[in-house]
Amino acid sequence: MSKALLNIFMNENSLLHHLFATRNVNKLVRNYATRKRFYKNTGILRSEGKFEVTLDQRKLKTPKGNLFVVENEPLALAVATEWDAQKGNIIQSRMHLTTLCNTVIDNPNNLTKYDMVNYITNYLDTDTVLFQDVESDLSNLQEAEWDPVITWFNKRFDVDVVKSKQMDIPPVSQKDKTTLSKHLLSHNFATVCGFVYGVDTLKSVILTLACIERFLTPEKAVLLSRLEEEYQTGHWGRVEWAHDLNQQDLQSRLAAVVLFTYFNSQSSKVQSKDTQ
Repeated sequence: MSKALLNIFMNENSLLHHLFATRNVNKLVRNYATRKRFYKNTGILRSEGKFEVTLDQRKLKTPKGNLFVVENEPLALAVATEWDAQKGNIIQSRMHLTTLCNTVIDNPNNLTKYDMVNYITNYLDTDTVLFQDVESDLSNLQEAEWDPVITWFNKRFDVDVVKSKQMDIPPVSQKDKTTLSKHLLSHNFATVCGFVYGVDTLKSVILTLACIERFLTPEKAVLLSRLEEEYQTGHWGRVEWAHDLNQQDLQSRLAAVVLFTYFNSQSSKVQSKDTQ
């Protein structure tokens, strides 16, 4: 395992820290889809160049009954850690890495990589950060926080998306969508699944890619996706535990996306080198 990858696992402020942070607030909500933990130990096995997760002596399977198999060891370790973090009850709604892997393996909606890329590029037309308020304190805040991310996005992906202070924002040009599509299609199926999960979490393609590309931290990306809500609660107050729960859940989801896309991207690079 590389030094950089080891740091991800060991740093207390790492993505894994955020991934499991919601355990501290689970007791605040009633969990409906839970079952008792039935295993003592978790582990991983290497099989035919891929990796499986074990619960005691049982091999983990997906909701469709397929064998749970991933391409690389760090991802398998992270999933095993996710299962080991479950205490009295197994709360699968908090197990975002497992959910992402299950989606890739089972592909319940029979989507292709092209389907998902098309979904992402069309989502740009309604991206959260492209719709900004009219002249107000909120507008000033959005300009200060969102505009630098839009500028980075345009430069990084060689596009020219524009913000709007009205609801009749012009759609993103087909040229820009095509340019972004080429970038997204260069990634493997699993990584693109991760992109979709991130977009659905933040309601923003721009913030998701900025986080995955390390321009933003998960905490910052979540904050920017909730900027208007944070602004309003600053005026009207908030229900502290509910706010913290939602914020930690979003950070946990996004941390899972960053880890998942990183591990799968690294796996593709290794496979590419092996075939050369």
